[in-house]
Amino acid sequence: METKRQRQVAEMVKRHFSVVLMEEGSYIYGSGVMVTITGVKMTPDFSTAKIYLSVFNTDNKQAVMLQLEDEKSRLHQGLAFRLRKHLRRVPALSLFLDDTLDEMYHVDNLFDQLYKDNQMGKPEEEGGMEHGA
Repeated sequence: METKRQRQVAEMVKRHFSVVLMEEGSYIYGSGVMVTITGVKMTPDFSTAKIYLSVFNTDNKQAVMLQLEDEKSRLHQGLAFRLRKHLRRVPALSLFLDDTLDEMYHVDNLFDQLYKDNQMGKPEEEGGMEHGA
């Protein structure tokens, strides 16, 4: 279970890292790709920030994640510059691809296809049987 301090530090890292991504992102993965932070979790000792990212406007999300991994020191340096007055030690960064939204869209499309193919069964009739008095 996360402590209040872990949540506070995670939120601070999320806010500042999003600014770093806005400033440095176009140099790393180009201007057409959009990367958003979906969540940040801090380890109990505050040594590592696990940052979950969603990648949009590209079919090759893993390539973008590899580019971010290659430039992790640059991203860490930008984050350190922003957090230096708030934290004694800047946490190490662990970047993860959060494909929750992609999975949600995929499941939604599967349901749409099932409805279109009439494989979801017939909807139950409203009201049922009428009761006489």
